[in-house]
Amino acid sequence: MRTDLRDGFRLDRGFQLFNPAYPEPPRLLDLERLDLRAFTRGVAVFRGGRRHRLLDPRSEPSSLLATLRAPIGSVRAKAAVAAMSLRDAIGPVGALITEDVSTRKTLERWGIYKDGDQPVNPVARTNVCPMYDKPSEPVMYAFSYTVPAKGSGGLLRGTFILSGSGDRRAGGKTFHESIVRYNNTSPEGLREKVDFVVTEMERRLRLLGFSWKDAVSTQVYTVQNIGHLVGEVLAARGAGEGGIVWTYSWPPVIGLEYEMDVRGAAREILV
Repeated sequence: MRTDLRDGFRLDRGFQLFNPAYPEPPRLLDLERLDLRAFTRGVAVFRGGRRHRLLDPRSEPSSLLATLRAPIGSVRAKAAVAAMSLRDAIGPVGALITEDVSTRKTLERWGIYKDGDQPVNPVARTNVCPMYDKPSEPVMYAFSYTVPAKGSGGLLRGTFILSGSGDRRAGGKTFHESIVRYNNTSPEGLREKVDFVVTEMERRLRLLGFSWKDAVSTQVYTVQNIGHLVGEVLAARGAGEGGIVWTYSWPPVIGLEYEMDVRGAAREILV
């Protein structure tokens, strides 16, 4: 653990805690032989030539006095942490989470976003994780925007952007149960995954009044071998009308294997 100073900011370099609930580790590791053990809840801070341990008194009650006396943080800061911990213990989880609703509120004010049982969300986006040539930090590859159309109505074509969708059904008792053929990347499993997502794209196109013929480009995102499906599941159904771009990337959620999006923009600018 160390802290770097960059552009006036303190950047703490830490470590990734291992979560045994992730689906991939049990496939690759013998977790029982590793004899994994939980960390004691707290931190060790080196300051003034000494190491100070600040432990969570809820799990280590005997550490309360030493934590309060440690020269780390002000009394006010420690009181704030204690208050937050108390809310965590006796209050609902939602009380600790503040959703970033600035964009949503703006869209609601414009009348183009609706929450509730039948939500309407116009924000289309696709998040992926490249297998190779990974960026050193999160980056935006492209964005879309609208401008007033000019010209004769008969010469104008409708435009659209469909948000990325992965191989996961809506609903499901658990997250894993909602994934189509979870943990199955066999040729048959991949066929069902791809077919499910293509069907979902077709449903979204119909809702907007479009079809595959209106698509300028279809993008697929997966690191699995879907070569045997490009023809009979994608192109044969019309998904390749404007071309198919296969980006060798993971979907952004562990457990998902296949994602795709579709767009029918009137103009594309490459910088």
